Amino acid sequence: MGRINIWVKRAFIFVCVLTGIISTLLLAITLFGHGYFHQSKEIDKMLPGITVMYVLAAATLALSISGVYGACKEKKWAVILFSVGMSLASLYLFGACVKVYQAKHEMEELSRKEDLAMVPLSGAKQNEIEKMYYFQANFRCCGLVQGYQDWGTDIPLSCLCSDEDSTNFKCVAPGNNTRFVIHYPNSDMSEDDDHKGLMDEHMLVYKEPCLPILISLVGYGISLMIGPLVALQALWDIGVALAITILCQMRRTVNVPPVIFTSQPPQYRELCDTAESV
Repeated sequence: MGRINIWVKRAFIFVCVLTGIISTLLLAITLFGHGYFHQSKEIDKMLPGITVMYVLAAATLALSISGVYGACKEKKWAVILFSVGMSLASLYLFGACVKVYQAKHEMEELSRKEDLAMVPLSGAKQNEIEKMYYFQANFRCCGLVQGYQDWGTDIPLSCLCSDEDSTNFKCVAPGNNTRFVIHYPNSDMSEDDDHKGLMDEHMLVYKEPCLPILISLVGYGISLMIGPLVALQALWDIGVALAITILCQMRRTVNVPPVIFTSQPPQYRELCDTAESV
Protein backbone atom coordinates (compact mmCIF):
# COMPACT_ATOMS: atom_id res chain seq x y z
CA MET A 1 0.00 0.00 0.00
CA GLY A 2 1.28 3.43 -0.96
CA ARG A 3 1.70 6.38 1.30
CA ILE A 4 -0.89 9.20 1.49
CA ASN A 5 0.39 12.74 1.20
CA ILE A 6 0.06 14.30 4.64
CA TRP A 7 -1.34 17.62 3.33
CA VAL A 8 -3.93 15.90 1.17
CA LYS A 9 -4.91 13.77 4.13
CA ARG A 10 -5.26 16.80 6.44
CA ALA A 11 -7.28 18.72 3.86
CA PHE A 12 -9.59 15.76 3.35
CA ILE A 13 -10.14 15.31 7.08
CA PHE A 14 -10.84 19.03 7.43
CA VAL A 15 -13.47 18.89 4.66
CA CYS A 16 -15.05 15.81 6.25
CA VAL A 17 -15.21 17.43 9.68
CA LEU A 18 -16.66 20.65 8.24
CA THR A 19 -19.23 18.61 6.30
CA GLY A 20 -20.14 16.76 9.48
CA ILE A 21 -20.64 20.02 11.40
CA ILE A 22 -22.84 21.46 8.66
CA SER A 23 -24.84 18.23 8.46
CA THR A 24 -25.37 18.28 12.22
CA LEU A 25 -26.60 21.88 12.10
CA LEU A 26 -28.85 21.05 9.15
CA LEU A 27 -30.28 18.08 11.04
CA ALA A 28 -30.92 20.25 14.11
CA ILE A 29 -32.60 22.97 12.03
CA THR A 30 -34.79 20.39 10.30
CA LEU A 31 -35.78 18.88 13.64
CA PHE A 32 -36.61 22.32 15.05
CA GLY A 33 -38.61 23.26 11.95
CA HIS A 34 -40.54 20.00 12.08
CA GLY A 35 -41.50 20.62 15.67
CA TYR A 36 -42.35 24.27 15.00
CA PHE A 37 -44.68 23.53 12.07
CA HIS A 38 -46.07 20.31 13.54
CA GLN A 39 -49.39 21.93 14.44
CA SER A 40 -49.58 23.90 11.21
CA LYS A 41 -52.34 23.17 8.71
CA GLU A 42 -49.78 22.97 5.90
CA ILE A 43 -47.66 20.30 7.60
CA ASP A 44 -48.86 17.67 5.12
CA LYS A 45 -47.45 19.69 2.22
CA MET A 46 -44.19 20.34 4.05
CA LEU A 47 -43.66 16.76 5.26
CA PRO A 48 -42.04 15.39 2.03
CA GLY A 49 -39.48 18.20 2.04
CA ILE A 50 -38.78 17.71 5.75
CA THR A 51 -38.24 13.99 5.15
CA VAL A 52 -35.74 14.71 2.37
CA MET A 53 -33.86 17.07 4.66
CA TYR A 54 -33.73 14.40 7.38
CA VAL A 55 -32.32 11.80 4.98
CA LEU A 56 -29.83 14.17 3.35
CA ALA A 57 -28.49 15.51 6.66
CA ALA A 58 -28.20 12.07 8.27
CA ALA A 59 -26.58 10.52 5.18
CA THR A 60 -23.96 13.24 4.76
CA LEU A 61 -23.17 13.08 8.48
CA ALA A 62 -22.58 9.32 8.25
CA LEU A 63 -20.49 9.76 5.09
CA SER A 64 -18.32 12.41 6.74
CA ILE A 65 -17.60 10.03 9.62
CA SER A 66 -16.75 7.32 7.10
CA GLY A 67 -14.37 9.66 5.31
CA VAL A 68 -12.48 10.58 8.49
CA TYR A 69 -12.20 6.91 9.44
CA GLY A 70 -10.98 5.94 6.00
CA ALA A 71 -8.32 8.67 5.90
CA CYS A 72 -7.01 8.02 9.41
CA LYS A 73 -6.94 4.21 9.10
CA GLU A 74 -6.19 4.21 5.35
CA LYS A 75 -9.23 2.05 4.60
CA LYS A 76 -10.09 2.04 0.91
CA TRP A 77 -13.70 0.91 1.37
CA ALA A 78 -14.46 3.82 3.70
CA VAL A 79 -12.97 6.40 1.33
CA ILE A 80 -14.79 4.81 -1.63
CA LEU A 81 -18.05 4.91 0.33
CA PHE A 82 -17.51 8.60 1.03
CA SER A 83 -16.66 9.48 -2.57
CA VAL A 84 -19.62 7.59 -4.07
CA GLY A 85 -22.12 8.79 -1.47
CA MET A 86 -21.05 12.42 -1.61
CA SER A 87 -21.07 12.34 -5.41
CA LEU A 88 -24.70 11.23 -5.36
CA ALA A 89 -25.56 13.85 -2.74
CA SER A 90 -23.83 16.55 -4.79
CA LEU A 91 -25.78 15.56 -7.91
CA TYR A 92 -29.04 15.68 -5.97
CA LEU A 93 -28.18 19.10 -4.56
CA PHE A 94 -27.28 20.36 -8.03
CA GLY A 95 -30.66 19.21 -9.33
CA ALA A 96 -32.40 20.94 -6.42
CA CYS A 97 -30.58 24.21 -7.15
CA VAL A 98 -31.60 24.02 -10.81
CA LYS A 99 -35.25 23.39 -9.88
CA VAL A 100 -35.29 26.27 -7.40
CA TYR A 101 -33.75 28.60 -9.96
CA GLN A 102 -36.25 27.53 -12.61
CA ALA A 103 -39.11 28.07 -10.16
CA LYS A 104 -37.92 31.59 -9.37
CA HIS A 105 -40.02 33.16 -12.14
CA GLU A 106 -43.06 31.09 -11.18
CA MET A 107 -42.79 32.12 -7.53
CA GLU A 108 -42.47 35.77 -8.54
CA GLU A 109 -45.61 35.49 -10.66
CA LEU A 110 -47.45 33.75 -7.84
CA SER A 111 -46.47 36.53 -5.46
CA ARG A 112 -47.60 39.10 -8.01
CA LYS A 113 -51.04 37.48 -8.32
CA GLU A 114 -51.45 37.21 -4.55
CA ASP A 115 -50.54 40.86 -4.07
CA LEU A 116 -52.77 42.07 -6.90
CA ALA A 117 -55.68 40.17 -5.34
CA MET A 118 -55.60 42.76 -2.50
CA VAL A 119 -56.52 45.60 -4.87
CA PRO A 120 -58.45 47.76 -4.10
CA LEU A 121 -56.59 48.07 -0.81
CA SER A 122 -59.52 49.76 0.85
CA GLY A 123 -61.35 46.43 0.73
CA ALA A 124 -58.44 44.21 1.73
CA LYS A 125 -58.36 42.07 4.88
CA GLN A 126 -56.99 43.51 8.07
CA ASN A 127 -53.86 41.32 8.10
CA GLU A 128 -53.16 42.28 4.49
CA ILE A 129 -53.57 45.97 5.30
CA GLU A 130 -51.16 45.66 8.23
CA LYS A 131 -48.68 43.95 5.89
CA MET A 132 -48.93 46.93 3.53
CA TYR A 133 -48.43 49.35 6.43
CA TYR A 134 -45.17 47.58 7.26
CA PHE A 135 -43.83 47.57 3.70
CA GLN A 136 -44.80 51.16 3.02
CA ALA A 137 -43.14 52.42 6.18
CA ASN A 138 -39.94 50.40 5.72
CA PHE A 139 -39.46 50.51 1.95
CA ARG A 140 -40.74 54.05 1.31
CA CYS A 141 -43.48 53.13 -1.16
CA CYS A 142 -47.25 53.50 -1.38
CA GLY A 143 -49.92 51.23 -2.83
CA LEU A 144 -49.21 48.34 -5.17
CA VAL A 145 -49.59 49.33 -8.83
CA GLN A 146 -50.90 52.88 -9.12
CA GLY A 147 -49.31 54.23 -5.99
CA TYR A 148 -51.48 56.09 -3.48
CA GLN A 149 -54.49 55.75 -5.82
CA ASP A 150 -54.79 52.08 -4.85
CA TRP A 151 -55.98 53.25 -1.42
CA GLY A 152 -58.81 55.35 -2.80
CA THR A 153 -59.55 58.23 -0.44
CA ASP A 154 -58.25 56.55 2.74
CA ILE A 155 -54.50 56.95 2.45
CA PRO A 156 -52.62 55.44 5.41
CA LEU A 157 -50.12 57.42 7.40
CA SER A 158 -47.31 55.07 6.32
CA CYS A 159 -47.54 56.57 2.80
CA LEU A 160 -46.69 60.08 3.94
CA CYS A 161 -43.25 61.52 3.13
CA SER A 162 -41.41 63.24 5.92
CA ASP A 163 -39.23 66.27 5.27
CA GLU A 164 -36.12 64.08 5.24
CA ASP A 165 -37.67 61.51 2.89
CA SER A 166 -38.73 64.15 0.40
CA THR A 167 -35.08 64.82 -0.45
CA ASN A 168 -34.09 61.16 -0.84
CA PHE A 169 -37.25 59.59 -2.28
CA LYS A 170 -39.72 60.55 -4.97
CA CYS A 171 -42.73 62.11 -3.29
CA VAL A 172 -45.82 63.57 -4.91
CA ALA A 173 -48.85 65.52 -3.83
CA PRO A 174 -51.94 63.26 -3.80
CA GLY A 175 -54.01 65.23 -6.31
CA ASN A 176 -54.46 68.83 -7.36
CA ASN A 177 -56.45 70.88 -4.86
CA THR A 178 -57.95 67.69 -3.45
CA ARG A 179 -58.28 66.98 0.24
CA PHE A 180 -57.80 63.32 0.92
CA VAL A 181 -58.86 61.47 4.05
CA ILE A 182 -55.96 59.98 6.00
CA HIS A 183 -56.33 56.77 7.97
CA TYR A 184 -54.12 56.58 11.07
CA PRO A 185 -53.46 52.93 11.97
CA ASN A 186 -52.79 52.03 15.59
CA SER A 187 -53.19 55.63 16.70
CA ASP A 188 -54.42 56.86 20.08
CA MET A 189 -57.39 58.73 18.59
CA SER A 190 -60.82 57.92 19.97
CA GLU A 191 -63.44 55.91 18.12
CA ASP A 192 -65.48 59.08 17.65
CA ASP A 193 -62.71 60.42 15.44
CA ASP A 194 -63.00 57.23 13.38
CA HIS A 195 -59.22 57.29 13.05
CA LYS A 196 -59.51 59.75 10.18
CA GLY A 197 -58.43 63.29 9.46
CA LEU A 198 -58.21 65.65 6.53
CA MET A 199 -54.95 65.84 4.62
CA ASP A 200 -53.13 69.13 4.48
CA GLU A 201 -52.51 70.51 0.99
CA HIS A 202 -48.75 70.49 1.52
CA MET A 203 -48.53 66.82 2.55
CA LEU A 204 -46.69 64.49 0.18
CA VAL A 205 -46.91 60.75 -0.32
CA TYR A 206 -44.44 58.24 -1.76
CA LYS A 207 -44.68 58.00 -5.52
CA GLU A 208 -43.22 54.52 -6.06
CA PRO A 209 -45.67 51.57 -5.76
CA CYS A 210 -44.74 48.63 -3.55
CA LEU A 211 -45.42 45.75 -5.96
CA PRO A 212 -42.05 45.90 -7.80
CA ILE A 213 -40.27 45.96 -4.45
CA LEU A 214 -42.25 42.98 -3.17
CA ILE A 215 -41.45 41.01 -6.33
CA SER A 216 -37.75 41.85 -6.08
CA LEU A 217 -37.73 40.69 -2.45
CA VAL A 218 -39.07 37.30 -3.53
CA GLY A 219 -36.31 36.95 -6.11
CA TYR A 220 -33.71 38.13 -3.61
CA GLY A 221 -34.89 35.58 -1.07
CA ILE A 222 -34.59 32.77 -3.63
CA SER A 223 -31.09 33.92 -4.55
CA LEU A 224 -30.11 33.91 -0.88
CA MET A 225 -31.38 30.35 -0.61
CA ILE A 226 -29.48 29.17 -3.70
CA GLY A 227 -26.18 30.74 -2.60
CA PRO A 228 -25.54 28.55 0.47
CA LEU A 229 -26.65 25.46 -1.47
CA VAL A 230 -24.10 26.15 -4.20
CA ALA A 231 -21.38 26.73 -1.57
CA LEU A 232 -22.31 23.45 0.15
CA GLN A 233 -22.17 21.59 -3.15
CA ALA A 234 -18.73 23.06 -3.86
CA LEU A 235 -17.54 21.82 -0.46
CA TRP A 236 -18.82 18.33 -1.22
CA ASP A 237 -17.16 18.34 -4.65
CA ILE A 238 -13.83 19.30 -3.06
CA GLY A 239 -14.22 16.41 -0.64
CA VAL A 240 -14.90 13.99 -3.51
CA ALA A 241 -11.83 15.26 -5.41
CA LEU A 242 -9.64 14.80 -2.34
CA ALA A 243 -11.07 11.32 -1.75
CA ILE A 244 -10.23 10.30 -5.33
CA THR A 245 -6.71 11.68 -4.85
CA ILE A 246 -6.27 9.63 -1.68
CA LEU A 247 -7.51 6.49 -3.45
CA CYS A 248 -4.98 7.04 -6.23
CA GLN A 249 -2.21 7.44 -3.69
CA MET A 250 -3.29 4.25 -1.93
CA ARG A 251 -2.97 2.30 -5.17
CA ARG A 252 0.49 3.63 -5.89
CA THR A 253 3.21 1.07 -5.08
CA VAL A 254 6.44 2.05 -3.38
CA ASN A 255 9.56 0.93 -5.28
CA VAL A 256 11.92 -0.70 -2.75
CA PRO A 257 15.32 -1.85 -4.07
CA PRO A 258 15.76 -5.62 -3.72
CA VAL A 259 18.14 -6.95 -1.05
CA ILE A 260 20.41 -9.80 -2.23
CA PHE A 261 22.09 -12.11 0.29
CA THR A 262 25.21 -14.10 -0.67
CA SER A 263 27.41 -16.63 1.13
CA GLN A 264 30.60 -15.56 -0.59
CA PRO A 265 33.09 -13.53 1.48
CA PRO A 266 33.61 -9.88 0.60
CA GLN A 267 36.02 -9.07 -2.18
CA TYR A 268 38.49 -7.34 0.13
CA ARG A 269 39.00 -10.66 2.01
CA GLU A 270 40.12 -12.34 -1.15
CA LEU A 271 42.57 -9.51 -1.88
CA CYS A 272 44.12 -9.94 1.56
CA ASP A 273 44.62 -13.67 1.03
CA THR A 274 46.35 -13.02 -2.28
CA ALA A 275 48.71 -10.54 -0.66
CA GLU A 276 49.75 -13.04 2.08
CA SER A 277 50.52 -15.71 -0.46
CA VAL A 278 52.89 -13.39 -2.26
